[in-house]
Amino acid sequence: MAAAILEIIPWQQWGFFTEPKPCVIAGPCSAETEEQIMQTAQELKEIGINVFRAGIWKPRTHPGSFEGVGSPGLKWLRRAQKEFGLKVCTEVASEKHVYECLKYGVDMVWIGARTSANPFLMQEIADALRDTDIPVLVKNPVNPDLDLWIGALERLNGAGIRKLGVIHRGFSTSEKILYRNDPSWKMAIELRSRYPELAFFADPSHMAGDRKYLHELSQQALDLGLDGLMVESHCDPSCAWSDAKQQLTPAELITMLKSVTVRDKDAQSADYREHINHLRAQIDIIDENILYMLASRMRISAEIGKAKKENNVAILQTSRWESLLEKVIAKGGKSGLSKGFVTDVYNAIHEESVRTQNEILAGNA
Repeated sequence: MAAAILEIIPWQQWGFFTEPKPCVIAGPCSAETEEQIMQTAQELKEIGINVFRAGIWKPRTHPGSFEGVGSPGLKWLRRAQKEFGLKVCTEVASEKHVYECLKYGVDMVWIGARTSANPFLMQEIADALRDTDIPVLVKNPVNPDLDLWIGALERLNGAGIRKLGVIHRGFSTSEKILYRNDPSWKMAIELRSRYPELAFFADPSHMAGDRKYLHELSQQALDLGLDGLMVESHCDPSCAWSDAKQQLTPAELITMLKSVTVRDKDAQSADYREHINHLRAQIDIIDENILYMLASRMRISAEIGKAKKENNVAILQTSRWESLLEKVIAKGGKSGLSKGFVTDVYNAIHEESVRTQNEILAGNA
């Protein structure tokens, strides 16, 4: 599917962030009290944070959980905005939220993972924001659906929103993994490749679910060249009303930010350029060979398809496929290739082989 064209105003022109990167948005998971907001905002301002976040409405799985203080918290954000010169932002999940934020002068809003997965809500929010100048950041949908993520951006852009960005917070998974959400960086890489002009943040707090993983996930995001981080920071995380385990104090946050390395997009060194061009030339040759071998493999798959058709044999041979996959995973491991990578590659090859043979059995080839 060809990438839709988005009309974007680069984040450098928003007046929110200053070089050098990373751009940082920080603040508590949720606004709890006016005192908590003001203390956290002051401490973050003192360490150089200029964009302050706090959840006003909290989408929770079960009723009865703390679901945010609601609109009264917007008054606290406005006070932090005026007293400390901060840009303030919060999550919106409905038309009503948007109107309340606009009324209280919120500088930027973001759309959460549950909301970005719902086209009806996205259109409602887009219509409420129509032709405003407020920046909008869109978190990835709960499940790894790139088209759904892009569709959310298209709806906002269609409503005249030009200051657009995204937040990668990982994806829900039933598998047992180290983090709360699966980073699945390949999805972020794909979106970044299609829309390099989008402001692109990572949310290591929701990705990790535990502050002990924040540094490594933040570094991974910056290694990929993302523009910034949205990190949850609370003046006293031990007392936080939500997501206490994943929040940092402002002092811990600045320590982490000083310890991560921001990568340059390119280097001007002649030696570097000569070396990288040499390596890329090698990759180009290998890629040509890979395409040639894949085409040869598909030609053989087509011959197998013809033989199956002539002998009235079903396309899928499960035991053969499972045996082949097990064998290539083992061989790949000996060559330093991960099981996941080999599995993804061969699943794609198998899918194309099945498609080719299916066309032959259907009489289309």
